Amino acid sequence: MRRSLAKSNAHFQRAVQRLPLGVSSNFRYWGDDETIYIKKSQGGRIWDLDDNEYIDYRLGYGPVILGYCDPRVDAAARAGQEIGPVFALGTERELTVAEHIHKMVPAAELTRFSNSGTEAVMGALRLARAYTGKDGYVLLEGGYHGMSDSVMWSTNVKEWPANQPDPDIVPYGKGIPELIRQLFWLVPLNDAGVLEEVFKRHGDSIAALLIEPILGNSCSIPSDPQYMRDVRELCTKYGVLLVIDEVKTGFRAAKGGAQEMYGVPADICTFAKALGNGYPIAAFSGREEIMRQVGGGGIAHGGTYTCHAMTMAATEKNLEILDETSALDDIAAYGRRLQEGMSQILGARGVAHCFLGPPSMFGLFLAENPPTNFREWKQGDYTFYDTMAGHLIDLGVLCEPDSREPWFICEAHAHDERCLTDTLERFETAVDATIAELKPGRSQTTTTAN
Repeated sequence: MRRSLAKSNAHFQRAVQRLPLGVSSNFRYWGDDETIYIKKSQGGRIWDLDDNEYIDYRLGYGPVILGYCDPRVDAAARAGQEIGPVFALGTERELTVAEHIHKMVPAAELTRFSNSGTEAVMGALRLARAYTGKDGYVLLEGGYHGMSDSVMWSTNVKEWPANQPDPDIVPYGKGIPELIRQLFWLVPLNDAGVLEEVFKRHGDSIAALLIEPILGNSCSIPSDPQYMRDVRELCTKYGVLLVIDEVKTGFRAAKGGAQEMYGVPADICTFAKALGNGYPIAAFSGREEIMRQVGGGGIAHGGTYTCHAMTMAATEKNLEILDETSALDDIAAYGRRLQEGMSQILGARGVAHCFLGPPSMFGLFLAENPPTNFREWKQGDYTFYDTMAGHLIDLGVLCEPDSREPWFICEAHAHDERCLTDTLERFETAVDATIAELKPGRSQTTTTAN
């Protein structure tokens, strides 16, 4: 049964008169008749203008790690508000939060704050170039590093000619200068040999390798542990800084993020998302000798709204909870139970499937063997997943409409037992509806998702 979106649709018609696509981010536009607007939130659930209730597994693309309107974090934010907003001066909490980041991520010896993951990555790349005196950088195919021109590039796998060894490299959209293409190289995940060949040929021009150890915008495809160790050794060998983008994995995949998971320290790392439980904050951190170049070494960095007093207070409390309670263990336990329930439902119907990434931000891939890189993932058939996602959303389980984004989990009091029971009941209904919808022309045992 379809939800009523009458109020959201009516609001869209008004909003589109003043806002491109009726929203403030392209990713929030789902279509003229499908774009929803949020009225309220609590715990692991949100409600739209039509009072449709959703169990939310997008969580703002990952920031809401303790749940919406967490009383502990929000109380801290209100207390922080009493100090005032921004001052063009520092506050004590900047040090407190930086110290807590270093405690959880030892490689983050010094930290500079910003407002978004995009800004943090921009700062990290600028720092790497200044420190090394080189302009080039390497990106991973399928990696996502925000909305700045330097990183909005991908391999065009869908239009990859059979007689061409590698797919073309294309920008994500219009307005990105073609000149930037001269500055970077794209390599596949989990292939240290290809990476070393690039370093051998161009290492004297490459400042940094910018890497998501878990591809947070490509179904959470993980790096192989040996690959990450090889990456660390190659960067050291060829004088390339290892910049680990932990915007999604930081303080979510583990207390120390992907660096803790893999036992591989970064030279520079970036954080955002789960850092503040939804309050706008990001950071880039790294080794002291590198980070001291900011300001003192001539590197410009700043921001009027950086370190807003309310946000810093919320972040301080959020990190305290993640570090000193069982929150992350509870999140992982829920994720594993959700996977087990999904697996039983899919397996009983003969639908091949596997899960990728950590249970706190896992990808569901509808094939027997998981992809190991972006090319394998992109070449899959994702009809089943996309169809199923539409049914789930109608049933009040909010996942990404396609399989790019992981399923994000928040703390137990938010994603609680009722959320789990309701999700699995609706997941079963959605799977059966998808099988019935695709049955005339597609076998449920061979359908895959990207």
